[in-house]
Amino acid sequence: MTYPVGTGAAAAAAAGPGAADTPGCRSGRLKVFLGAAPGVGKTYRMLDEGRRRAARGVDVVVAFAECHQRPNTVAMLGGMEMLPRAEREYRGSSFPEMDLDAVLARKPQVALVDELAHTNVPGGRHAKRWEDVQELLKAGIDVVTTVNIQHLESLNDVVQKITGIPQRETVPDEIVRHAHQIELVDLPAEALRRRMAHGNIYAREKVDAALANYFRVGNLTALRELALLWVAGRVDEALQRYRSEHGIGGVWETRERVVVALTGGPEGETLIRRAARIADRSAGGDLLAVHIARSDGLTDASPAALAKQRELIESLGGSYHSVVGDHIPTALLDFARAENATQLVMGTSRRGQLLRFLTGPGVGEITTELSGDIDVHRVTHERAGRGRLLPSSANALPMSRRVAGPVAGFVLPILLTAVLSNTRGHLNLTSEALLFLLTVVGVACIGGVLSALLASITTSLLLNYYFIPPIGQFSIGTPDNALALAVFAVVAVTVAAIVDRSLRLSRRAASATAEAETLSSLAGSIVRGDQAVAALLERTREAFGMDSAVLVDEAGAPEPEADGAATVKVPVGQDSLLVLRGRTLAASERRVLIAFAAHVSAALERARLAEAAAEIEPVKAGDRMRTALLAAVSHDLRTPLASTWAAVSSLRSRDVEFSDEDRDELLATAEESLAKLNRLVDNLLDMSRLQAGALTLHRQPTALADVLPLALDTLPESPVGIVTQGLAKTADVVADPPLLERVVANLVANAVRHTPSGKDVLVSASALGSRVELRVVDQGPGLRPEDRDRVFEPFQRMGDTDNTTGLGLGLALSRGLAEAMGGTLTPEETPGGGLTMVLSLPAAEGAEGAEDAEGADAGEADEATEAIEEVQA
Repeated sequence: MTYPVGTGAAAAAAAGPGAADTPGCRSGRLKVFLGAAPGVGKTYRMLDEGRRRAARGVDVVVAFAECHQRPNTVAMLGGMEMLPRAEREYRGSSFPEMDLDAVLARKPQVALVDELAHTNVPGGRHAKRWEDVQELLKAGIDVVTTVNIQHLESLNDVVQKITGIPQRETVPDEIVRHAHQIELVDLPAEALRRRMAHGNIYAREKVDAALANYFRVGNLTALRELALLWVAGRVDEALQRYRSEHGIGGVWETRERVVVALTGGPEGETLIRRAARIADRSAGGDLLAVHIARSDGLTDASPAALAKQRELIESLGGSYHSVVGDHIPTALLDFARAENATQLVMGTSRRGQLLRFLTGPGVGEITTELSGDIDVHRVTHERAGRGRLLPSSANALPMSRRVAGPVAGFVLPILLTAVLSNTRGHLNLTSEALLFLLTVVGVACIGGVLSALLASITTSLLLNYYFIPPIGQFSIGTPDNALALAVFAVVAVTVAAIVDRSLRLSRRAASATAEAETLSSLAGSIVRGDQAVAALLERTREAFGMDSAVLVDEAGAPEPEADGAATVKVPVGQDSLLVLRGRTLAASERRVLIAFAAHVSAALERARLAEAAAEIEPVKAGDRMRTALLAAVSHDLRTPLASTWAAVSSLRSRDVEFSDEDRDELLATAEESLAKLNRLVDNLLDMSRLQAGALTLHRQPTALADVLPLALDTLPESPVGIVTQGLAKTADVVADPPLLERVVANLVANAVRHTPSGKDVLVSASALGSRVELRVVDQGPGLRPEDRDRVFEPFQRMGDTDNTTGLGLGLALSRGLAEAMGGTLTPEETPGGGLTMVLSLPAAEGAEGAEDAEGADAGEADEATEAIEEVQA
């Protein structure tokens, strides 16, 4: 399956900074074969792609291909030009690497580069192969490469949870995301296991361990789903970009997206859960919640309720959005279409039947009528029909009320006149005037001041003609009646104006509330730290319904484009501008935008401070290390020096005559103190060499049964016994013998120090796949789970209170030496109490695969067997 993903600016981004600045040189295009799991055939597909391009006359070279001795893959290299590899020396061994300079000098049209996530052997220009690929792209060379889904940075922790195996090599998602094409190489789990069983992936001696661990059906199925979903997300990004570039507003039902409209009312949780169930019915469906804040929006929306509903939607895997809109149905549908939503979930109206009759169709009815190809779900809830949910007007009265107002101003006075005429004699003139005045107020509530003015004129005429003597004439018989009619008209107009003004002030208050809700939601995101600058810009774009929102330097602000879209620029900080393109913003919206810009400025400053803090952290760590070193050296080096000094001074003294026995004891004390001092200095030197990467290794097959006696000879006598188990039966390990002796001695010394007198320390060995595990088991107090990582930090003495047990470098040095030899050192709890240190090293028969630099893809077989069930001594 091939997916076009990045073009134009995206492809240039993949080529790295400055790629587009090279005069006369286009950036190369990147194609990635993304493997769902090791062994699916991504290298084979890469080579097949190269052969097909070469057959079309394209200049193709194989810059680097790792075939893992698989016959079918090796056969694909036949007839292809292969550039020689660069041999690099590292820790006493030689490793082949891609010769970047040779590829640049050859400058083919297309370079095939395998294993994008590979870590280069030190000595080259870049630490990672993906950085080499970026340089090739910058030089205008197209690159076809491969990578497995478990090596993507964003999925690293997810893959570890699934397989139990940490992925030491990763590649940033952006590198793969911005590729011109991504082609997924996939196999069903059972088909891949058959390939493994037939010996088409790993050597036969490794097949059983791999099938029982990494290549279990559950692991492979989960990795396959991760790959499919990740690629689907990238395809969706490309589709959204295409729709935006081509101005496509209609819904393309390529993927279910469910939008739920929230008002802040008590029905919100019901709507969210219903929308989540709808989204779950389609695998991979997206769930989005949106709250529309508008000028005459919901006046009883609770910020606390909205915050609670936001937490609920995010806990269900959805996303929350707040959008400013003048007309709720239009704003809802604009948001839904911008997100390519297929379904919209909203609650039924909380307005009663009488209010719906008087005010016309509500938000739900209008939204349904305008929805077009978006399915609208009207969900009933416990608050339906029990109170006002949303007014149906926008900035002004809706058309229904603008029409109903004048009609009511003319019809209602006539109807009241007919009723009062039939009851003449039962009411006096004052009561009749008050009823007409009440009618005018009612019309003002329906249609505003203009309708009330029409009603006041109509009622004045009707009151004069039918109820003020002489009846039946438009004349007034007495001055009192003339005054009453004039006062009636003034009061009617005044009351109508006051009612209209109160409605306008209510809308303004609602507008301010909507702005406050939007800014409160945004501020909450900033305080929680869950909005990076890029995400905040996207939030700003969607909140104001713009086409784009970017942050640029003030000197490089873009000029307005010729497509007619409005451009809005707002200063952010001292030297940046927030630039939005799209519709023209109203003055009230610009006020809110300025507040958004302030938040963007704060987030930008926060990012800069975080970057500065990250730069300072290594310096602080170095200071802490130096402080700890000085504190430890001031005591631990001084103690053996003082003992030696005292012994030697006593022996040189001529004031005391020592017996041969006393002399021997003093010499033994000096010898023991100097030996301890020598061990401390050796540990300090080795730790400094490890941290500087200057430790020289000479790895070779080594028998654990030969190493243990030498390690025990360096330890002082102790009442704690040492029992061995299985050392002579296990395979040799690949290690540096003197360094392995140091590691074993440190581990045994640590176990002896914490094991009570009269009990034994167990040292056992067992083979697990292509590795050998050495376990050093003590029966001491053990460690708390939270201390198991700290115990490997330098100058830590876990459980020691007398400050006489050394610098606290033993375990830190042991782990560093173990990792330098290609092994691991991890702590486990001893059944019945105590601590077990597990030293895992590559077996000698797997030395060739184990010596690949920093766990390259050739070491995938080793990674596949590292999570075999633990054997507890």
